[in-house]
Amino acid sequence: MRNYIYSIALIVLLFGCNTGSQKTESDKIVVNNTESEPALDVIDETRRSWQSYKKYAWGHDVLAPLSKTYKDWYEKPLYISPIDAYSTLYMMGLKDECKEIEQYVIDSLDFNIDINAKIFEVNIRILGGLLSMYEMSENEKILAKAKDFADRMLPAFRTKTGIPTYWVNLKTGETSGDTVNVAEAASYTFEMGILSYYTKDPKYYKAGKKATLAIYNRRSEIGLIGDIIDVETGKWVSTQSHICAGVDSYYEYLFKSYLLFGDQELGEIWRSGIEVINKYLADHFDDKLWYCRADMYTGKKNSSVITLYDAFFPAILALSGDTTRAKDLQHTWNWLWNKYGLEPMIYDYEKGTPNWPVYDLNPEIIESAYYLYNITGDSVYYKMNMQYWSDIKEYCKTEVAFTSIENVETMKKRDYMPTFFFAETLKYLYLTFSGQSKYKFNDYMFNTEAHPFNKNRFKKDQINSYLGIK
Repeated sequence: MRNYIYSIALIVLLFGCNTGSQKTESDKIVVNNTESEPALDVIDETRRSWQSYKKYAWGHDVLAPLSKTYKDWYEKPLYISPIDAYSTLYMMGLKDECKEIEQYVIDSLDFNIDINAKIFEVNIRILGGLLSMYEMSENEKILAKAKDFADRMLPAFRTKTGIPTYWVNLKTGETSGDTVNVAEAASYTFEMGILSYYTKDPKYYKAGKKATLAIYNRRSEIGLIGDIIDVETGKWVSTQSHICAGVDSYYEYLFKSYLLFGDQELGEIWRSGIEVINKYLADHFDDKLWYCRADMYTGKKNSSVITLYDAFFPAILALSGDTTRAKDLQHTWNWLWNKYGLEPMIYDYEKGTPNWPVYDLNPEIIESAYYLYNITGDSVYYKMNMQYWSDIKEYCKTEVAFTSIENVETMKKRDYMPTFFFAETLKYLYLTFSGQSKYKFNDYMFNTEAHPFNKNRFKKDQINSYLGIK
């Protein structure tokens, strides 16, 4: 849910700006112990795309599928696509591919490099990916890589507020970038809590939670937060409140960290947060449920501009038990998808026009359909993912893999396959179509990059001690 696009999207935005049906026998999707045809199709396309990454971009961050070349995020590659892809390949049973990634990580991946890395992005992709890789492989050398990487992130958290800076140099520990959005400020409790659990060292979770509390403690009198903050002064740079790109994973991690670790303080922050979100941001327009933007101090609506990243919210609503709103919101996003055949990156729901018509192979609407299908059992959400997969194949498939779309109104392609296409989009499609024959929905918790963690591995009598929860 969540990539370099945040920064561009926020610039554009700042200046641009029931009851469910009962399941019947005919509604049920039956998946045998063997993979269903749609699941096999996703596996085949994942393998094809992975082989193309290996052929044209091995050792680099992302595949450029139209030019059959590669692109790196920084001056030197961080091997982001393979780390992101690992958990998806593993769940699909592509074990040889996984072994190759494991060996590369252990033998060749060195984080002692002189580059400034964006904390938020590498946390969810690299740290989250390595931790999931460790859990699946049970290889202690991979856990050591995760710990080394997190230790290189920690200097960013040494600010007056505890909110991390935008950048940290992985070699020198030098930090820069005092202005961050809320997602960049406080989306760390999940990965850092897992690392604290596996290393039995609470310093990681404490750093992540301190940043989360720094945001919460700066909420307005009516309970809303802004979206951009200064990490040293703690002053809000932007007082617009929303659940869109730039804020989204803050709320996601409040609830997921509460569920996984049982931290009651985070649970209370989530409950107070969702109450004011639904009071001030939920907006019924044109017979559809949307979530608008409002001033954090007054609660007054000031924008109807949304991002496709917001489509993660039905999943969290459903997970928290609010299936009525989750269903309504998912049907809104489904309407928007079908309006174009794919989703535009930024859309004004009152004007009915896209402010930025890019589709970057994003997973959020697919993620929410996956959650709703498993939580409600209603096959309408399975069918949604069938439609989304069909449309992605029609408009985004290339000779060697899949690529982003420059404009959903023309379906012109752009030469880029984001790492989250491996990590999230393909994974949520596969898990939807494969049923629960191999991976039980209730057994797993996913980070915001869809790296899975088995809840049964985290023992309640050890969590408080290892994470330092009082």
